[in-house]
Amino acid sequence: MDRGYVDFRRLYGVDQAGSYYVIRAKDNLGYGRHESFTVCGNVISDQRISLTNYQARKDYPNQLRRVRIYDPEHDRFLVFLTNNFTLSAQTIALLYKNRWKVELFFKWIKQHLRIKAFFGTSENAVHTQIWISIATYVMVAITKKQLGVENLSTKSSKKSV
Repeated sequence: MDRGYVDFRRLYGVDQAGSYYVIRAKDNLGYGRHESFTVCGNVISDQRISLTNYQARKDYPNQLRRVRIYDPEHDRFLVFLTNNFTLSAQTIALLYKNRWKVELFFKWIKQHLRIKAFFGTSENAVHTQIWISIATYVMVAITKKQLGVENLSTKSSKKSV
């Protein structure tokens, strides 16, 4: 999840369901540090914290893990929050980084598969429709390559004979 969607009540529900999350922290996050862990590599700090804002603490009463890293690729510092205290801090950062690959995949789906609506909305129906769309896209791409056609548009102009 991205920091634009910080909802501590929802995150607490994820925590109570036995799942974990990694989210970017907002710059104005109010917190108190309980413990600091040993860091290495590009990890600047790894801490066990509690939220100090009244509403945030009410929505999320448990402790959180705050991981701050330096991203040399973009020359910036990033701060992550998670409820997972077992993975390494570097793994937490990699999980967040890899979420962008998932977002890029969904962006690709929207741009190339042009799925406007799902005929079924169960998890299985959505998976099936996405796989059918991907398979169809791949078959069209293979056909285009075999025929040496640059663009097989469905809106091709009609030519008179």
